[in-house]
Amino acid sequence: MIWLQFLVASAVIGVAGYHLSRYGDAIAERTGVGRTLIGVIMVATVTSLPELVAGVSAVAVVQVPNIAIGDALGSCIFNLLILLFLELGYPRASIYTLAAQSHILSAGFGVVLIGVVALAVLVGDQTPAIGHVGLYTPVVLIGYVLAMRIVLQYELKEARGRPKEDVLRYPDVTLQRAVVGYVLAAVAVVAAGISLPFIGADLARAMGWNNSFVGTLFVAFSTSLPEVAVALSALKLGALDLAIGNLLGSNLFDVAIIAVDDIAYTAGPIFAATSKAHAGTAISAIVMTGAVIASLFYRPAGRVFRAFGWTGLFLLVIYAINSYILFLIGQ
Repeated sequence: MIWLQFLVASAVIGVAGYHLSRYGDAIAERTGVGRTLIGVIMVATVTSLPELVAGVSAVAVVQVPNIAIGDALGSCIFNLLILLFLELGYPRASIYTLAAQSHILSAGFGVVLIGVVALAVLVGDQTPAIGHVGLYTPVVLIGYVLAMRIVLQYELKEARGRPKEDVLRYPDVTLQRAVVGYVLAAVAVVAAGISLPFIGADLARAMGWNNSFVGTLFVAFSTSLPEVAVALSALKLGALDLAIGNLLGSNLFDVAIIAVDDIAYTAGPIFAATSKAHAGTAISAIVMTGAVIASLFYRPAGRVFRAFGWTGLFLLVIYAINSYILFLIGQ
């Protein structure tokens, strides 16, 4: 029954994520602000709602902070792994030769914010605090707001110099209809996300795994299903920049979720009560993001076995190593 509940919640999130991609693309088309901006801010915020709901529920209701942190950081590395799926789904050319270089901006901010979290994990219970909130929390929140502000200004400037599309992809979808569809999909995502920390805690007990392992792999996989659905459907629609912007923007939001989790966890600074194993996941996310930044700048066109590029292979290797280490720690 636990696995069935996990699969049902995952399926609901996946279906809702599919509709987010279509309506998000329609909103980008109708407003003319560009798919990168819609992906980084609007789509990323909605697809990251499961992590937000799961994290707050995990610390405020179930009292399993390791699942909350594991979910947020695990989602970061899984979102980067989704880039490999995009390469597999687009065999005609490397996605890094077609993607806008403006994604480097959001990826760079991701490295900075995840780096702050990695330091906080290593410091642990020695972190200075204001009440029950660690000092890293205001740093992360301020950094996220600044990142969104700078990305917004940059993308709006780019949009003004971009020619408008002559042919509409969604002539039958009005802006009002797209917004309503977006809201309904978001509600479905939140409803399914609420159940995930409870299912994760039961799964950890049933399988004898620790909460860090369950949160980083299983809960993070499930809460990242909207990103998977959005990325693959956006790729099918030809909206590659929306897909990549969503993944990198989701990582920024996931780090901000850790700050929200810290506020919701009233027993003290959250990293004083969580495993230092999360530092490995944070470092993995930094390494993977660095590889993506290099690829967006260098634009490699080569492929391994004509399936995906060397960047995708590197992302897969780092993800696998991190998962194996967490599994060993959980034994």
